[in-house]
Amino acid sequence: MQRYFLTSGQNAENIHFSKEDAHHIRRVMRMEEGDRVYAVFPEGKAGVAVLTSVTDTSVEARIEEWLEQSTEMPAEVVVACGLVKGDKFDYIIQKGTELGAAGFVPFEAERSIVKWDPKKGAKKTERWQKIAKEAAEQSHRNRIPDVAEPASMKQMIEQSSTFDVKIFAYEETAKSGEMTAFYEAVHSLKPGGRMLVVTGPEGGFSEKEAAQLQDSGFIPCALGPRILRAETAPLYVLSAVSFYLELKR
Repeated sequence: MQRYFLTSGQNAENIHFSKEDAHHIRRVMRMEEGDRVYAVFPEGKAGVAVLTSVTDTSVEARIEEWLEQSTEMPAEVVVACGLVKGDKFDYIIQKGTELGAAGFVPFEAERSIVKWDPKKGAKKTERWQKIAKEAAEQSHRNRIPDVAEPASMKQMIEQSSTFDVKIFAYEETAKSGEMTAFYEAVHSLKPGGRMLVVTGPEGGFSEKEAAQLQDSGFIPCALGPRILRAETAPLYVLSAVSFYLELKR
């Protein structure tokens, strides 16, 4: 069953789908009155909705049954990623959303090959938010991850004070053979807590950046004995946290 995220101001008896979603329901899914979809409200509550009106200009529905189970991680994990080349950040957002990320914060690192162009910023961020929405629908999430506009590392660090656990993937830690910090960080993350995971661009972090992160309370972590690509590291973290919090017994 197809899943759609609703805009604010909706109520269970009179749902109005956005113009884009209405087009998808009518033209792509070829649905009619009486068909059912999953509808997710902005606060995360989801239900089975029956379509009550399908016209050329709008689609309306009402909630038939509420869904009690949430598909969200028991803790929030936000990924702050150094800007990477090409469409790698698109990939991180798509797969990271499927793996349960609560949000994404791109930032400019010293070794980022890509430099942020503010003139194209709004359009790029809008594209990323659309990727997150589509991935959240596909993976049956109860919320769409936030995708922030790119920041400087300093700004990213300043925004980190609300997190309970703060880590950064650092290849020098892996090379030194230290393999316990990541486990301890995940072990300390409690249900309802918040973790900020910082990963670097293709060239990793400079020594200066690593020192800056550590001075700000971030824990340097090796993600296993192998060195991971920039687009792989955040997905490894999300997978490991999901296993530890959701599947481990």
